[in-house]
Amino acid sequence: MNRKIIALLLILNSVVLSQNLQLHYEASEDRNYIVSTLEMFKPDTYGSTFWFVDMDYDAAGVKGVSLAYWEIARSFTLPMKNVSATIQYNDGVADFGSLGQVWLFGANYYLDIGFIALPLDILYRKAQGTDKTKPDFQLTTTWFMPLLDGNIEFSGFVDLWSEDNDERDGKRLVFLSEPQIWYNANQNFSIGSELEISTNFVRGDDGSLRSGVQALPTIGLRWNF
Repeated sequence: MNRKIIALLLILNSVVLSQNLQLHYEASEDRNYIVSTLEMFKPDTYGSTFWFVDMDYDAAGVKGVSLAYWEIARSFTLPMKNVSATIQYNDGVADFGSLGQVWLFGANYYLDIGFIALPLDILYRKAQGTDKTKPDFQLTTTWFMPLLDGNIEFSGFVDLWSEDNDERDGKRLVFLSEPQIWYNANQNFSIGSELEISTNFVRGDDGSLRSGVQALPTIGLRWNF
């Protein structure tokens, strides 16, 4: 869901958004269920803290929680302009078992290209049970563009990381992006849509990775606290 976007608000200063709850209906052919996302961002004297929790409601019968996933990221302000240090942790569980722990360490650099600022995370990635002799990396950037006097928001993120290839020796690259567009009906309530675009990320019912580019749309509601 809408991940990492709140951290960008610290740059903009014109938007104050500390916490929000989103409900998305997965509208693709074989993913007809609700996903909830709860996010929180809090700046302080030493940097900022961001976390989110995703839950899929696709359990058999009652459509209860079938997957829960969360990320937490802590950044620390450095004396260098536009640079901060960051430590992050990802984990989750699903019907089929643990999603695995992931630790990330690195730096964040705010790249100002004029019409938009793009925070870029450059990270060392350590996933549970991976090959210790061949480290992984992750690159992350986010964007937030208010349009039509803030009535419309275009936001999203892009992740690119390496991981062990469980189908053959070596590594594979995983690409994941979730652009969102929102119409802000008022200060608290928004309606919009998200498109999850990925490669080497979505798995089928048998656990194998789907080949090619996957594009999975949602219809969403958001409440800003």
